Amino acid sequence: MGKKLHLTKIKKGLARYAALMLAAGLSLSVSAVEYAANFKGTDINEFINIVGKNLNKTIIIDPNVRGNINVRSYELMDESLYYQFFLNVLEVYGYSVTEMQSGVLKVVRSSDGKKGNVPLVEGEEMGNGDVMITRVVRVKNVSVQELGPLIRQFSDQKDGGHVTNLNSANVMMLTGHAASVNRLVDIIKSVDQAGDKRVDIVKLNHATADDVVSVVENIYKDSGKGAIPDFLIPKVVADSRTNSVIVSGESQARSRATDLIKRLDNELENQGNTKVFYLNYAKAEDLVKVLQGVSKTLQEDAQGGANNTRSSRTNKNETSIEAHQDSNSLVITAQPDTMRSLSQVIEQLDIRRAQVLVEAIVVEVLESDGINFGLQWISEKGGMLQFNNGSAVPIGSLAVAAEQARDKEITKNVIGQESGKATAYTETVEGDLGPLGQLLGGVNGLAMGIIKNDWGAIVQAISSDTKSNILATPSVTTMDNEEASMIVGQEVPVITGSTSGDNNSNPFQTVDRQEVGIKLKVTPQINDGSAVQLTIEQEVSSVSGATAVDIAVNKRAINTTVIADDGGMVILGGLIDEDVQESVSKVPLLGDIPVLGHLFKSTGTTKRKRNLLVFIRPTIIRDSRSMNKLSHSKYNFIRTEQQIQQEDGIELMPFEQTPVLPEWNDALVLPPTYEEYLDKQNNNERSNDD
Repeated sequence: MGKKLHLTKIKKGLARYAALMLAAGLSLSVSAVEYAANFKGTDINEFINIVGKNLNKTIIIDPNVRGNINVRSYELMDESLYYQFFLNVLEVYGYSVTEMQSGVLKVVRSSDGKKGNVPLVEGEEMGNGDVMITRVVRVKNVSVQELGPLIRQFSDQKDGGHVTNLNSANVMMLTGHAASVNRLVDIIKSVDQAGDKRVDIVKLNHATADDVVSVVENIYKDSGKGAIPDFLIPKVVADSRTNSVIVSGESQARSRATDLIKRLDNELENQGNTKVFYLNYAKAEDLVKVLQGVSKTLQEDAQGGANNTRSSRTNKNETSIEAHQDSNSLVITAQPDTMRSLSQVIEQLDIRRAQVLVEAIVVEVLESDGINFGLQWISEKGGMLQFNNGSAVPIGSLAVAAEQARDKEITKNVIGQESGKATAYTETVEGDLGPLGQLLGGVNGLAMGIIKNDWGAIVQAISSDTKSNILATPSVTTMDNEEASMIVGQEVPVITGSTSGDNNSNPFQTVDRQEVGIKLKVTPQINDGSAVQLTIEQEVSSVSGATAVDIAVNKRAINTTVIADDGGMVILGGLIDEDVQESVSKVPLLGDIPVLGHLFKSTGTTKRKRNLLVFIRPTIIRDSRSMNKLSHSKYNFIRTEQQIQQEDGIELMPFEQTPVLPEWNDALVLPPTYEEYLDKQNNNERSNDD
């Protein structure tokens, strides 16, 4: 009875297992390598568990995975095909499988698959079927920015597919089911094909490369609707150095462009051609000599090829270069090759040249101190102590002038007409004050005189203190390698010769005009970088006084060549001197007596100290904005000084206004753009309509 019960349980277990296998629709062969599947109304979680058990895989199921499946297979499948069958079923029902590196499988909704830890595959590990993968594809010939929108149209974005691109590295990143991702990679590889981009070089014999390129580009220019496709438009570049045209693009486009270029490169019927070059910065007359030298050299080089027919033709047609001064242009007639060379020379010479603002600073500080003391006396009976050193007035000359200035009484006799007798009378004659006034006009300081009986004495004392501070800042702006000069001063007449005829008849003098003041002459040369070489002539002169022959002129000049940085200060030269002079006139022996010796001597002491320095600062001006900025700064400086003077006013004319420059408001104001101008016009029209 027990054995029967045990057999019954075994039979029931086998029957249940057989029923389960039948319900699962799975038939296992004897070799355990082939599977058959038949699921009808089976819960998807039960389906996943059965497959995991058959394939011996650990599968983690997302809680959101729900539903029943219906699928039937009428063929036996090996393990690999069975696994793909499993992935296909899940993909159809909106779920995807992510395979971890540990071999564990995760079943999630396809829309959440791209957010998970999707493995990155490359090389031979491309993956297959409907497993979720990520691939990075490097694009070589096409921009990923343009390719991205195209690839997204083919991706399974609803089932977790995702396409993104990195423009800086030109790569694309694809996420989704392996089969879909691999298909996108195949599409990318098909599109990313380097076309026939070979390069042809066409050497021109008659035409100019720049002119031919301009014609070809105008022919292939995009004309809007019905334009030529981009891949059929060749790219042409002119090589002026070899007078060649470089053509690149597809073979057909390249072939058509090459044929067109060769047809354009025909010899001119007239061997010479004329062209007018309008210059922007250079002076036409200055370029003529340079271009004539260049053309002469080119002709000499052409004569070197004896067998070159083109050279022989060049010899027969000389180059003509003329300058038109009114329009500042050059008219050149030459062969095409010579014309190309001359055109390149003109292009390189006709450039905006930099300018240099040269500012000089002349500083002169003079200090002078002097002391004079002297005593002079004279006796009417005879004897005199007289000095004329320093600022002393000689007492002898003063006594004579005083005598001439005194009124005198003169006795004269008058003879009567009737009696014939002489009658005496006294007449007073006024003295001449001129010599005395001239002498007293030269007295400086204290002058005190005394007359006692037959003796007279005069004491003179003077102390002088002179200080002067001269600051001059001349500045001049000139172009690079152009000499500039300026002078601030006056022209002083200087006698250069005189003559007189016999008996002093018809005398005349020759006079020349000499410039006196502050003069600056400079020639700047801008070197590479920010250094400036300056050839400078700096002069400071002034009239110091008159001499017996003519006038005396003080002159300080510097001629030098220096290198200075842009905006840097350089000292050109300087003079620092100190002069001490002491003059003593005395009576021998008596003048050496202590204290009392001052009654018999005259002393004069002068001390002079002078400091003279000259500085210079160059500033390179390369564009109009820098020039405008400097001009604006100088303009505002002068205007500010005038405003200060206007605020102080005129002392004796309180109601008078001093002149002031107008305000400069357009220092860096640019003209409005065309769009701004249109907006302004439209706003004005609307306001008028309102």
